[in-house]
Amino acid sequence: MGAGREVSISLDGVRDKNVMQLKKLNTALFPVRYNDKYYADALASGDFTKLAYYSDICVGSIACRLEKKEGGGLRVYIMTLGVLAPYRGLGIGTKLLNHVIDLCSKQNISEMYLHVQTNNEDAISFYKKFGFEITDTIQNYYTNITPPDCYLLTKFITETKN
Repeated sequence: MGAGREVSISLDGVRDKNVMQLKKLNTALFPVRYNDKYYADALASGDFTKLAYYSDICVGSIACRLEKKEGGGLRVYIMTLGVLAPYRGLGIGTKLLNHVIDLCSKQNISEMYLHVQTNNEDAISFYKKFGFEITDTIQNYYTNITPPDCYLLTKFITETKN
């Protein structure tokens, strides 16, 4: 960014006292409603779920679920990642996703995955920039939105030695 235009983008954890912020963001961002299990999983993931603030305004979030893999180890499922439209293109989604990728590297978690509606080209190209690949197509994944199909996007992470 140019001199004098530096704006603070900060991340904060999701806790019981601010989970309503995540609920409000999800209502504004996504065409589906999330149930109590979604929020329980988000809270249980600890540092893997974050709210993003732009000049102290809550404008985005990433919510993940930690899953045990067959044969041991963990993988991360990105349940949601979203930034309010007026704040897109400012690096907020990048900061959120990089935060989770870095956590995976530090904790030797080798796999992240998510579902993306097949017509969501912006999201698909965003994730591809970070090394995610389409690994499957699931027909009729969504029940109340069109198209109902989604892609499964997966990223395999190489661990970093710290």
